[in-house]
Amino acid sequence: MDARRVYSAATDRSSGPICDQRIMLNGYYSSRKYPEHLRRIRFRDPGSGKTLVFLSNNTVLPAPTICALYKSRWQVELFFEWIKQHLRIKHFLGISENAVKTQVWCAVATYVLITIVRRELQLDASLYTCLRILSVSVFERAQLSCALQADDSQSALTDDANQLMLLDF
Repeated sequence: MDARRVYSAATDRSSGPICDQRIMLNGYYSSRKYPEHLRRIRFRDPGSGKTLVFLSNNTVLPAPTICALYKSRWQVELFFEWIKQHLRIKHFLGISENAVKTQVWCAVATYVLITIVRRELQLDASLYTCLRILSVSVFERAQLSCALQADDSQSALTDDANQLMLLDF
């Protein structure tokens, strides 16, 4: 990044931030499109020892608060990754806050109910398999335990059962 330091603020290094600087972008186009000062905060993570650099346009909040906000932002990213992997929400059906919340809560409720059913019936099938079976058999009049139990008739067949005989020698 092509930038120059304009000002350095004093920091308490014991709280995590190594430096708190105001910077200006140097590039012709970037300085014309964003002429304001940015804030660059270097932070040493006490757990891993890694040095992280945060850029912000917030000049009011203290440096430790901005570092904490970025740390909590990572937790939000992990939460959305979990939603995409487990709740199978591919796109939202509405764009309002209420529509998104309703869809996420419905997906969480479905996930919890399927997990409870798997535990109560002591099923070895994955959550994905249970959801597939239930989506196919949702309008059938069969007990849930029968629909989700493994079918023993398929395991009784041998590999030769599906083989057709061409010549009868």
